[in-house]
Amino acid sequence: PKDEFNDWYDTEHVPDREKVPGFLTLERWVSADNPDVVLAIYDLQSIEVLQSEPYLKIGYLNPSPWTRRLMPMTKRVLRFVGEQIAPGNVIAPRNAGGLLFMGFNLEPGAEDDYAHWMDEEHLPNLSRVPGVLSARRFIATEGTHKYVAVYHLTHPEVCGSPEWLSARETPWTNRIRPRTRDRLRIACRRYDRARDRS
Repeated sequence: PKDEFNDWYDTEHVPDREKVPGFLTLERWVSADNPDVVLAIYDLQSIEVLQSEPYLKIGYLNPSPWTRRLMPMTKRVLRFVGEQIAPGNVIAPRNAGGLLFMGFNLEPGAEDDYAHWMDEEHLPNLSRVPGVLSARRFIATEGTHKYVAVYHLTHPEVCGSPEWLSARETPWTNRIRPRTRDRLRIACRRYDRARDRS
């Protein structure tokens, strides 16, 4: 099933989306800790792309026969659609070898403090860590986790480096962290078709 999933993804799923106007990047990642956990990230020109006629023909609500057959064999943990809040219109860098995905919710009343912390301290601090290529945050328009942060890295070990840990451990971080809920953290390496076949 894993090889067929990879065949489906590489020969149908991605090529179908590459033809849809408004898909800017299509990336696939594999958990650095568990090769059975995979992550796909698509940068879109806007979330309206998902309502466009070309996407609706092949998208989430109109799956192909191959998609319908494979989906019951997978466990989907999260489907997130959101708007990038910071930093502007930056898209995924092409040369990343690692990625850290963070998804979570916040307790009521924490939203303003979280936004200031991310924009004024957390993203700037982590952006300066050696090996961090980009640091972005998103707010959901659809999904189980309202807040997502995505860090593109030279390799997945960057998010465990002493410089990373030092940049993240601040009094403000320690005030925000207990107010987060439903945390999902996935450190990844880039998918490689030859290596990731069974």
